[in-house]
Amino acid sequence: MKSNNCIVGIYVRLSRDDERAGESLSIENQKSLLVRYVNEKGWILHDIYVDDGISGTTFEREGVQRLLTDAKCGIINTIVVKDMSRFGRNYIQIGQYIDYVFPMYHIRFIAVSDNIDTGSDNTIAMDMMPITNVFNEWYAANTSRKVRQIFIANAKRGKSNMSHPPYGYLFSDDGSRKFVINTEVSANVERIFEMRASGLPPARIAERFNEEHITTPQDYKVQRLGKYATIKTYHLWTDASVRKILDNPAYIGNLALQRRTSVSFKNHKAVYRPEEEWIVTENAHPAIISKELWRRVKEVEKSVSQGKKTRKGYTHPLSGFLYCADCGGKMKLDYYALKHNGDVTDMVYTFNCGNHKRLGKAYCSSHYIKAKDIEKFILDDVKAMASCVTLNEAEVRKKYLERKTKLAEDELMHNRKELDQKRRRCDKLDQLIETAFEEKIAGNMPEDLCVKLIERYSTERQQLLGEIEAMDKQVAMIANVQNDVDDFIMRVKKHMFDVTLTRALCFELIDKIVIGRAVSGEPQSIGIYYKVDLNLAQ
Repeated sequence: MKSNNCIVGIYVRLSRDDERAGESLSIENQKSLLVRYVNEKGWILHDIYVDDGISGTTFEREGVQRLLTDAKCGIINTIVVKDMSRFGRNYIQIGQYIDYVFPMYHIRFIAVSDNIDTGSDNTIAMDMMPITNVFNEWYAANTSRKVRQIFIANAKRGKSNMSHPPYGYLFSDDGSRKFVINTEVSANVERIFEMRASGLPPARIAERFNEEHITTPQDYKVQRLGKYATIKTYHLWTDASVRKILDNPAYIGNLALQRRTSVSFKNHKAVYRPEEEWIVTENAHPAIISKELWRRVKEVEKSVSQGKKTRKGYTHPLSGFLYCADCGGKMKLDYYALKHNGDVTDMVYTFNCGNHKRLGKAYCSSHYIKAKDIEKFILDDVKAMASCVTLNEAEVRKKYLERKTKLAEDELMHNRKELDQKRRRCDKLDQLIETAFEEKIAGNMPEDLCVKLIERYSTERQQLLGEIEAMDKQVAMIANVQNDVDDFIMRVKKHMFDVTLTRALCFELIDKIVIGRAVSGEPQSIGIYYKVDLNLAQ
């Protein structure tokens, strides 16, 4: 390619991390340097392609993609950048472009500061290019690691790097960036939690909000800030937007940071961390909902019952809670209409073993029961339990705590010897790892043997630490028993005067219900398993 035939595309880039390097890397500085270079060469400048505030570890950049498209289409035949790191910091992809893509399309590539020119005979700079690319990627990886460490350190101090607060909150005006309740929409948040606690699935909550034309969190943010999101939106509440609110502990006053991370410094796709890796500051700001409501929602989320709608959209309160006593399968809901003179006067709901309904008596027998009968049985049992608790609350609580504490302590005593052995073994493994290092440094042990031993010791140690942690959690169980029983007693008393069975009652009190087989002339067994077993029969 003759020099006077060069049609140039200048590419400039600045990432947020580069901004710390000062003015020398600024967009304007790069433009000025490169335009002057092109003019001195007497080449034709077609366009300047810019990516501002974007990392070089990805090639999914609007400016660089437009540059590459124009180059492949023959609109430009020369690409000029300040240095290799401006073009990118992923040495594998850079190598693919320079060694394969650019030669195929007869594109000349020039990195001015690095003295790299694929159309030049200067082989020294080209020979050094792979090393330059590797160094640039190392720099990106090192910078990414430092930035992550800063974010983690800030999170441990309760300092957030969020660009905007969660829906229902605003940043305070004092510059501390603490959350304060946004009274314009906080009631919507509270209502979402109440609806979920009553058993409504997120999709149905979203439906309800859309029917009422409640502005979505994204649209509300646009209204307040005037900033439009780059993601596509239908301006409707969705299952995902409701779940995002339900999963955020900010609404009970806890600041949970480091909930998400990227796959790597090259792949910026966001992934959620396990909850145990979050950095949480409790009572960091005012709560919108109570912790009791938060617990109720989490119980609904963990419940065995998801519930199914009838063809007319009705979900029975017991849907998903009933199980067959014999085969363990879920009970299936059936219904039919009672009519008088052609008009529907009532709906009758019944349950039977789902496996019996599908596979017949060869698999499982009939466990047919009318819904109104099981509803009455549950309500009567809840009222009896509530009455007993009200009359003897102190005694009920005392016996429950004594029983649960003894069970926990017995289990701890049983495992204490094993726990001590595991801890001693961990201490021994620490010594073995240290000895292996010392033997390697002294030249008494080959490196490959040292590595194998340390890997084996470390693997065993990590497994033991996990087992020790699981055993230690049993100690915490004793402390939580008091909260469990107090919360459950409060719920029982709340439903003492209910006249109809609701789905909210089921979610708050019941784990599952087991139904025995239906035999004509014989009583049918019903077993109610509550979330907390007060064992009032004793």
